[in-house]
Amino acid sequence: MSVAINIGIEEKDREAIAEGLSRVLADTYTLYLKTHNFHWNVTGPHFNALHAMFMEQYTEMWHSVDEIAERIRALGVFAPGSYAAFSRLASVEPTSDDVPSAEEMVAQLVKGHETVARTARQVFKTAEEAGDEPTADLLTQRMQVHEKTAWMLRSTLERAS
Repeated sequence: MSVAINIGIEEKDREAIAEGLSRVLADTYTLYLKTHNFHWNVTGPHFNALHAMFMEQYTEMWHSVDEIAERIRALGVFAPGSYAAFSRLASVEPTSDDVPSAEEMVAQLVKGHETVARTARQVFKTAEEAGDEPTADLLTQRMQVHEKTAWMLRSTLERAS
């Protein structure tokens, strides 16, 4: 039995928001997997610092994917949950089979976090126009995390003057 959803957001708007959140979920999960891979495979003189930083980052993203998926469900739409769906929806570049240098890992993660922030920003507009404050709040939090993480990663790439 299907129960009608009456939360003050029209069905077409809920579907559009959920589609956008599905892209945020796919980007986040793809970046999570990339970050976890880099955590396992980083080498070099900054191993300890990067290994710990990557673990902190992938742990945060691991918790966030559940929040994003549950918001999609609260809107009455099924959340994507397969590699096939994520590869179709994600704009974050997946990890290649080659293991990059530590510096290249950091550069790839900067791009990934910036990508998730841009995707979230696009969906924010849709949520805001529909009066979906809970989704707008979630997306604001995600943008803050990804923008701050990108800044911290970029800072590790800067050379001392």
